Amino acid sequence: MSVIFFDIGETLADPGTAPDGSLTLRPRPRVMAVLDALGDVRKGIISNPGEGEAAVARVAAALLQAFPGRFTDEALVHFGAKEDRGIFDRAVASTGGAAADDCVFVGENARERAFAREAGMRTAVHPVFARAAMDDRPVLRTRIELPDGPGLPELTAAVNETEAVLVQTVSARLALAVVTKRGAEALEDAGFRVDLRGPVDDTAAFPVQAP
Repeated sequence: MSVIFFDIGETLADPGTAPDGSLTLRPRPRVMAVLDALGDVRKGIISNPGEGEAAVARVAAALLQAFPGRFTDEALVHFGAKEDRGIFDRAVASTGGAAADDCVFVGENARERAFAREAGMRTAVHPVFARAAMDDRPVLRTRIELPDGPGLPELTAAVNETEAVLVQTVSARLALAVVTKRGAEALEDAGFRVDLRGPVDDTAAFPVQAP
């Protein structure tokens, strides 16, 4: 039974402040679609809200407001520092019997992913690749060449419909991305030339192109 845990800041959502001073979370692009596509897969949180019970309460309230009905199992919501593997071990233990390698941690921070792997978890650099990590499918670096006709808006639309994330637009006819093989096939079917390279280095930073 797989369980997918998500970091919040810069992975699920961007924080902000409401007029009344309360914390707000604005879901990042594609996140809601990813969470809904995961359906009945058990989902949890591993995130650091800052020190003190008040900080935890602020983030918990903002999470509930931003993602209603998506993180309903309180046992799978873990708030605390991610400075070693401890919080990840506790997350695995909270699943009620799932093995560590049946658990996935999704987060943009390479150091935190390394601690999750120490605890035996699988990891993903972006929510789009959560299911690929669950299925133990690799994520690959790629160059995408745009043929005459379709431009960057068409490429962006195609990327947003599959397991792919743009990393950098090099020119009007060349972009760098990370994809699964499934994503690469979908982009090729859409008319783009996909040049697959090696697997994503999970110890490196992951500079996702801003939407």
